[in-house]
Amino acid sequence: MTKKIIAFGASSSKNSINKKFADFTANQVSNAEVKLLDFNDFEMPIFSVDREKESGIPSLAYKFKEHIVNTDGVVISFAEHNGAYSTAFKNIFDWISRINKNVWENKPLFLLATSPGIRGGKSVLEIAINKFKRMNSNTICSFSLPSFNNNFSEKDGITNETLLQVFKHQLIIFELAL
Repeated sequence: MTKKIIAFGASSSKNSINKKFADFTANQVSNAEVKLLDFNDFEMPIFSVDREKESGIPSLAYKFKEHIVNTDGVVISFAEHNGAYSTAFKNIFDWISRINKNVWENKPLFLLATSPGIRGGKSVLEIAINKFKRMNSNTICSFSLPSFNNNFSEKDGITNETLLQVFKHQLIIFELAL
């Protein structure tokens, strides 16, 4: 049975390494139909309670939420901006949380982070894991890929054998949860 997966890099960068990593990861899932989302297709006003009262929730928030509702699993690779979520992610997250509090619809999540640096976005990944485990009762897998440019190839994927084995273990857990 084919599983539907949505994937996105939690960044608005047109050349996001996190978008590439999310796409790679989602396409490693066996028998999956992958929909790669681009945050630039979901640009909305910055969330505020006042804006919501004046204009309501933007239609793009409902469109993004619909992707979550209509999938079997979600792959997110977080860009780390000053040790936390990118503004683009936080804004989408804030808007879709106003639709209903079950933001991830209790879908299995594969949370990732990567960066050119040796920590691989670990700070933002820890934030996401700690937040989402209180919001989602389903399986949450995670993996951080340090030094993206040294450990990833668009042709071959993860090139460091030790990191690849850790990644594959998390991938198996995610697949079983689908």
